[in-house]
Amino acid sequence: MHTALPERPAVPAEPAPINIGITIRSFRLQRGMSQGDIEKRTGLLRCYLSRVENGHTVPSLDTLQKIAGAMDMPLSHFFADDPIKDVQGVTLSEEEIRFLTQVQRYSAHLTESDRRLLLAMVRKFAATATTSIS
Repeated sequence: MHTALPERPAVPAEPAPINIGITIRSFRLQRGMSQGDIEKRTGLLRCYLSRVENGHTVPSLDTLQKIAGAMDMPLSHFFADDPIKDVQGVTLSEEEIRFLTQVQRYSAHLTESDRRLLLAMVRKFAATATTSIS
């Protein structure tokens, strides 16, 4: 005779740790900047920036703030789960970036038909908002 054991509740997987160096390099390259450009704007040595980007050194929050400022971006972008990337010629507010990042996070779990439905709803809302503004 077998006794059924109660199921254990699923333990949520812990998020992967952020590799701040890779994140900094990604944003820097996305903006078309070199380590030398960051060095000129912050006073941080290029060799130090290289060590940070390669994971050999973990910068302080003050240093991260300097690097973020050199790239004209808020410090919080370094810590977003999956930040919305900058698009040439498009300017978004902090609130819009936060909203789109949340939409992106949740949309990963949608089926294709649900995504199409969501997009149709957003188009409808946008058309209504544009009409009511005029």
